[in-house]
Amino acid sequence: MSAILLDDGQGGTSRALIGAIGDHAEDILALADSGATLPCVTDEHIWSLHGSRVADILPLDPIFVPRGEDAKNWTQLAAVISELANRNHVRGRPVIALGGGAIGDLAGLAAALYRRGTPIIHIPTTLLAQVDSAVGGKTAIDAEGEKNLVGTFHAPALVVADPAFLTTLEARQMRAGMAEIVKYGAIADANFFDWIGRHGRAVLAADPDACAEVAGRCIRMKAAAVEGDVEDKTGQRALLNFGHTFGHAIESIAGLGTVLHGEAVSVGMLLAARFSAAAGRCSMETPEQLDALLRHLELPSRLDHVGLGGKAPALLAPMLKDKKNESEDVTLILLERIGKAIRVNDMPRGQLRDFLAAA
Repeated sequence: MSAILLDDGQGGTSRALIGAIGDHAEDILALADSGATLPCVTDEHIWSLHGSRVADILPLDPIFVPRGEDAKNWTQLAAVISELANRNHVRGRPVIALGGGAIGDLAGLAAALYRRGTPIIHIPTTLLAQVDSAVGGKTAIDAEGEKNLVGTFHAPALVVADPAFLTTLEARQMRAGMAEIVKYGAIADANFFDWIGRHGRAVLAADPDACAEVAGRCIRMKAAAVEGDVEDKTGQRALLNFGHTFGHAIESIAGLGTVLHGEAVSVGMLLAARFSAAAGRCSMETPEQLDALLRHLELPSRLDHVGLGGKAPALLAPMLKDKKNESEDVTLILLERIGKAIRVNDMPRGQLRDFLAAA
């Protein structure tokens, strides 16, 4: 078991706990308002797998939403808020998010809006959510065909990452989570990048020790990046978006929900690395190192691997709408080398257009 302090964006801290959920029962119950029944945003599949295990600790009242990206829309947001209102949910009592990144995004946004903010406890059940999306306080739904267009920041009261939940996860979902793990090594820690090469397959096999180790490493790196920049205003946190500008465009062009977020990020990272080399920001060896690791982990690295072969030029339009852009130029996270990323705010769109045309 381990505990990691997280900046809550309001001058205080919350915690991420790693280990068996039963071992953290006291921590969860301490936030649960005297054992009151808590609303739990989840989907029927996750509930059938893990609901009883969590309900052994907490009295839960499930609010079911669709699986995956289909949960992240105005209709489902309104439905969750309506369910909270129908239950006359008390403002200071937490909402539970039990599921993957989409559940966390939706539940987090609903909690942020309901009665101007109610606490949320994340119990992530996917590798991607445990190592990345459940931590940091970003919440969102998709709208107007754009990924995460509508959202806010709402730091969790608590995150509990239990590696045992990952034993029921399908291989494709595990690989998608691995993409975010590779991201951390690529942007911040070359030694961790090498560790992933040695131990990544154990993580993919849901080895509990390897999964706990990688969750701890990633959460600590994210906590360091987010500290003092919870609302992503100073640029410190922006490095976590490596591969995401390309990746979100891939998701939009493919159709939201068609390509898993981690799959899109995997391809997006290699495009970003190759663009870094083309722009003279790093050597050609850097994208080759990244490509080798992605292939070792059986992650997609090319647009044709996600059904978008020959469609690279189409990525430009959604990339120009990216919320990180501050002018007519494009803001991108690029690599100087493995373990070192930089934010470039003034990348000419023509240079990006030429790169995509030749990709």
